[in-house]
Amino acid sequence: MKKHALYLLALILTIFFFTGCSDKLTDNSDLGEGKNQENKKEDTHKGHAHEDHGEEGLGTVHLSALKFNSLGIKVDTLPTRSLSGVVDVNGRLALFPQHKAIVTAILGANVTAIKVIEGEKVKKGQILAYLSHPNLTNLQTAYIRTYNQMQYLEKEFERQKRLYDEGVSSGKIYQQTRADYRAIKGDVKGFEAQLEQLSINVRKIRDGNIYKTVPVVSPIDGNIKKVLVQIGQFVNAQAEILRIINIDHVHVDLMVFEKDANKVRKGQKVSFTVESVPGKTLSAKIFSVGKNFEQNPRIVHVHAEIDQKEFLLIPGMYINGKIFTESMSVIALPEEAIIVEEGKSYIFMAEVHQEDGKTGWMFEPIEIKTGASDEGWVEINLLEPFPKGALVAWNNAYYLIAEMKKSETSHEH
Repeated sequence: MKKHALYLLALILTIFFFTGCSDKLTDNSDLGEGKNQENKKEDTHKGHAHEDHGEEGLGTVHLSALKFNSLGIKVDTLPTRSLSGVVDVNGRLALFPQHKAIVTAILGANVTAIKVIEGEKVKKGQILAYLSHPNLTNLQTAYIRTYNQMQYLEKEFERQKRLYDEGVSSGKIYQQTRADYRAIKGDVKGFEAQLEQLSINVRKIRDGNIYKTVPVVSPIDGNIKKVLVQIGQFVNAQAEILRIINIDHVHVDLMVFEKDANKVRKGQKVSFTVESVPGKTLSAKIFSVGKNFEQNPRIVHVHAEIDQKEFLLIPGMYINGKIFTESMSVIALPEEAIIVEEGKSYIFMAEVHQEDGKTGWMFEPIEIKTGASDEGWVEINLLEPFPKGALVAWNNAYYLIAEMKKSETSHEH
């Protein structure tokens, strides 16, 4: 009986022992799974944190005080500046009609001499060519004959007037003589006008000098654009002989679209470039704004006087330009404070940085939108509120972005 009791007690203790071990194993398994879950969560959290960091932007760059000073980086708060608005335009160099001339033959004649070449500079009244033809000779002889007849009728008119005033001659004879004299006087004036158009000295013709050739003279100062005849060629009356342009009066003819027309005023400044003067930006001042629109496209012509006269500027040359409109006060930075990276514009916020007991500078790129530009300054439009009194770099943006990329490359390796 005693043995039986001992056996039963041993059996009970064995069952309790195995049951405890089983529970402990279950608890440890659950604990392990919990730790695994926590590890998974932690790994997931770490992964998200890494991704978020990758989306933050371009990162930052640190410079020692020595490097900062050696580069001459200027740091200050965001300034406001008065900038002009800008209207982008294109157009051509042009001349008004009064600075262009087409030289024609007054009468049909043959070209006997050409005294100029294309591109040559000429003065008003300068002889350009000579013409000759029997018609020109006939015109001069007809003038001499008519002039001499006028001289005779003038004396006859004076004699008949005196007789009429004395009551000796009849009024009819006097009136007829006066009519004949006035008619011939008109003919003489007509011949003289034609001869003057041919640049012939009528006084010399009255003295019996007949010109075998007549000069063709320049009506304006300018340069020979085109010679349209050859020696020996017969040219009809009103036919073109030469073309002249005065490039001293070349101006900028700008095409302004309808949406910008209301911004443009007389007196505004223009900057433009032309391929004949590479690497140079020229300037001009608006002196006339057109009052009608062309339909296709809808533009208005704006004319500006060029400031620089020392360059070779020829009518017809294509130009790109900007019209500077009314000034406005905006946040702005120098051009060298802005960098464009992957189509986005950035400036650099700056702050003093302490590391290992040493003072330096930390620069962080801030995305912005640019606006108007004027004389090396660019309007800054912030995408987010800027800390009051925050400092920004005013220059060396290109160097800062290069240092940032260099730092990122070294971390990857």
